[in-house]
Amino acid sequence: MAVLPVAPVARLIRMAGAKRVSEDASIELASILENYGIEIAKEAIDWANHAKRKTVRAEDIKEAAKRVRPLKPGE
Repeated sequence: MAVLPVAPVARLIRMAGAKRVSEDASIELASILENYGIEIAKEAIDWANHAKRKTVRAEDIKEAAKRVRPLKPGE
């Protein structure tokens, strides 16, 4: 089930410079962003647990984003 709505993802693509965006392109980018976001969130949870906290903080997300490599399409 998709978490990110397609319309905002299409807006992101248009903000990047596209004049037109297919629904398939928006769906594919949403899927990639969701998978990447989940990997960052998992790493951030590890950071919070290591600090003996239950709450994931912004600094956990920032550190996790530095450590998680971007996913390649299809991963």
